[in-house]
Amino acid sequence: MTDDARIIHAQSLKSPYTDISVYNKLITLYSKTHFLPYSLRLFDHLPSPPTVVSWTALISAHANSDHSLRLLTAMLRRGSVLPNQRALATVLKTCVALPNCLSFGFACHSLALKLGLSVEPYCGSSLINFYSKYCLPYIARRVFDEMPDRDEVCYAAMIVGFAQNRCSIDALTTFAEMRWDNVETTVHSVSGGLRAASDMAAFEQCRILHGHALVTGHDRNVVVGSGLVDGYGKVGFVEYARKVFDENIESMNVVGWNSLMAAYAQQGDKSSVLELFSCMEKDRRFVPDEYSFLAMLSAFCNSGMADECQRWFTRMRDEYKLDPRIEHYTCLVGALGRAGRLEEAESIALKMPFKADTAIWRTLLSTCGHHKEADMARRMSDRLLQLDPMDDSAYVIAANVLSDKGRWDEVAEVRKMMKSRKVKKEGGMSWIEVKGKVHVFLAGDRRHDLTDEIYNKLAEIMESIKKIGYVPCWDQMAHQVGESEKLEVLWHHSEKLAVAFGLVSGGTPRGKALRIVKNLRICKDCHEAFKYIGRVVEREIIVRDANRYHRFLNGNCTCHDIW
Repeated sequence: MTDDARIIHAQSLKSPYTDISVYNKLITLYSKTHFLPYSLRLFDHLPSPPTVVSWTALISAHANSDHSLRLLTAMLRRGSVLPNQRALATVLKTCVALPNCLSFGFACHSLALKLGLSVEPYCGSSLINFYSKYCLPYIARRVFDEMPDRDEVCYAAMIVGFAQNRCSIDALTTFAEMRWDNVETTVHSVSGGLRAASDMAAFEQCRILHGHALVTGHDRNVVVGSGLVDGYGKVGFVEYARKVFDENIESMNVVGWNSLMAAYAQQGDKSSVLELFSCMEKDRRFVPDEYSFLAMLSAFCNSGMADECQRWFTRMRDEYKLDPRIEHYTCLVGALGRAGRLEEAESIALKMPFKADTAIWRTLLSTCGHHKEADMARRMSDRLLQLDPMDDSAYVIAANVLSDKGRWDEVAEVRKMMKSRKVKKEGGMSWIEVKGKVHVFLAGDRRHDLTDEIYNKLAEIMESIKKIGYVPCWDQMAHQVGESEKLEVLWHHSEKLAVAFGLVSGGTPRGKALRIVKNLRICKDCHEAFKYIGRVVEREIIVRDANRYHRFLNGNCTCHDIW
């Protein structure tokens, strides 16, 4: 039988009687070829009134274009038939693909409610995906909760939706609900769970999901395999990521290669990134893309190698003909800034082919703070505030640098501006995973069940490290308070509390590294203190902050004090 829709169409016209189902299939067949306009022409000349299948076929033929939205509207205006699950699902998918379609999606949801379709798995999963893509995960969860019969597709959509919106705990909780309800997992639900675990740097959760993937056979899927590489890389176990990568290297896609390179880059391991990039160039199946070069630039930026960063930036543009994105410029600006080449970094930020965003100016501001360049820090702060007046780092870093130079009038001016705009400094938060449970700490936190033990252990540790050379970094304290008050604030930072809990909890036996995650950049004092704490407790301490990984061992950090 021929696959040419025109021949089948001609035969149908010659036939004395052709059922409308044949014409419906022809509409679909035309949409899969280069004759999409024929599908609309055929629809307009159907020998009998179009059925819901006819409308659905035509709407599906024009998926991901605004024409499908107009077709649904036309269908409702004619009023002869009402849309089914598949038609609404196609339109909701189109609302995600096209810009500014949130209101149309709301209208589709309203229609689905009236028709009783929103509780059906096919339409319900499309609604979950729609709300998740528009960063409304808790409305998606409401749709999910209203469905009486949720299948593996619905669960996968909800898990992935939470993971994409950084609702990691909700994603992992939903995955646990899925297993409790005896619903079979899919590669998408497992990869969504891995993404959530990696965002939290929850190593034990990654291991649990890896074990599940091995039992179900999902680990052989390329999506799950690359997800495992990405997950282990982001939780800091690069050796585990490499093992998964090597075991699946024949089926690994470019996402897996880039994930492993990014994991090494976050650790500042430029040699391993270079090795992988070289292997990728030799492997004719893949060509390094923008993300491959982003990993290279990140590695050199984290290693403080500005010249190498510039060389690879040029190579990306000239040799591979890839247009650098703003993320690549951010790496270059960061590398130059850390090297003290602040004027050159600023010049690049001003001359690049698109307008600098908050990340660029925040990076430059941070490097100005590192080099104590007060005048330039004030200038970068002003540029950052023009884009985001509520960015607390613009005020805090500028005030710290100005106070370090003794420019107290300007410090007061910055703080007054911050107060008048009602900007609150983002609170430091650190967490540690012990026995599969995540424990979260704030600065000065006293809510934990083991508060007394934690504070006693921390006091003991801090006294011990003072004896072997630790000196508090007072320049981190912008406010003018007494030395004892300053010391108490420094000692009770969230990451120090997390380390103390890791030691008193009994969940991290001797020889096992203490793994801490922080939502902000680790402060200078905690960074210095951890070098000494690692020596005193004879443990490796690994911290993932907002910028990179820090591995403290034998009194040194792998970042070489560049972060």
